[in-house]
Amino acid sequence: MSWSESFKMAVGAIGAHKLRSFLTLVGIIAGVAAIISVMTGVSVVQSQMEAELSVLSTRTFQIQKFPPGGFGSNRDADFRKIQGWPPLLVEHADLIREKVKTVDLVGAELWHYNTRVSYRGESTEPVNMVCGGTPEYPENNTHYVELGRNLTREDVDVGRYVIVLGYAIAQQLFPFTDPVGKVVKVDGTKFTVQGVFAERKSAMGGNFDNYILMPISVWKRMYGARDGDGRPRGIFITVRATSLERLEDAKEETRAVLRASRGLGPRDEDNFFFRSSDGDIRLFNEATANLKTAAFVLGIIALIVAGIGIMNIMLVSVTERTREIGIRKALGAKRRTILLQFLMEAIVLCNIGGFLGVAVGFGLGNIVTMFTDFAVHIPMEWAVRGLLFCTFVGLVFGMWPAVRASRLVPIEALRYE
Repeated sequence: MSWSESFKMAVGAIGAHKLRSFLTLVGIIAGVAAIISVMTGVSVVQSQMEAELSVLSTRTFQIQKFPPGGFGSNRDADFRKIQGWPPLLVEHADLIREKVKTVDLVGAELWHYNTRVSYRGESTEPVNMVCGGTPEYPENNTHYVELGRNLTREDVDVGRYVIVLGYAIAQQLFPFTDPVGKVVKVDGTKFTVQGVFAERKSAMGGNFDNYILMPISVWKRMYGARDGDGRPRGIFITVRATSLERLEDAKEETRAVLRASRGLGPRDEDNFFFRSSDGDIRLFNEATANLKTAAFVLGIIALIVAGIGIMNIMLVSVTERTREIGIRKALGAKRRTILLQFLMEAIVLCNIGGFLGVAVGFGLGNIVTMFTDFAVHIPMEWAVRGLLFCTFVGLVFGMWPAVRASRLVPIEALRYE
């Protein structure tokens, strides 16, 4: 008997007992749907997070005083230690720009929150951010100026009161007017708008369009060059390597320059941290790893339980069809033909449940996209894994009923009533 004939007979046997087959499938559907729905939901969020965490360009990294992933279990001790480290300064950015030959853009950033921007009586809510930066900001952060111009080195050196507006702020204050050249107030101080950033929507509620960029020299003048303890205010330094292939070399050369400038010995640990978009994405993936593992384990348990149910149903089917098996054997059917028929029936049954479970899982996992701006995501690799495991379940739990059917003695089987 060929594989195609075995498949047709398996489908016919399943169709002959529709209710029993459906009830058997419930466990398979639940197990596969549990795995696929969680993996799909995580993939939907993960793809959106990866898009939004990829703020820095692929060959850009940031240097900062505090760890990008937060503090470890010994949080208070780590915070006190790092708090005592010297701040990163504009002078460090200048030093990197001068001495590291594997980088082409080095920017400096300072941030202030809860800022109000106003124009002719119209004012935003105090939810905006102000970045005091340098001309390298748009390139290093992949957020480019769409209207007008970017900051220039002269703007920073001279300390001009000019800004680049975020898209959402420009839309609110200048819904029908070109904002370039207009004078606005930022926390009560007058600035001339020189440009507007391109729109960058955030499905995660980020403030990519609700901030402004001003020269870092003016930022210090407005919000203070020193922190509450009287120390120079620390900055973020963004560094772009000359090429993706030289990214690691750029990090190591930058590390060497910073360690030397900060007086660190060969055995001293770094008193600064590197951050990159790849690192942010890796931290998110690590945070969701336990959820994926739990869903996978629960799904496997459900599939094993369903497999036991399938084995019991197949044993019942063998008993019901004992006389049929006897007739077929008496007419010359071989043991392997009987074994293949019942094994194929178990595998087909499992895969029907698997396909339904995958469909249900994709639907449940993408429910979040109905209420957000997240993009629909279909993790086909998990669908393939789920169906392969269904085949494995059918093979394992269908083997004993199939073997039992193939071993029936024709004479005894024919006597069965």
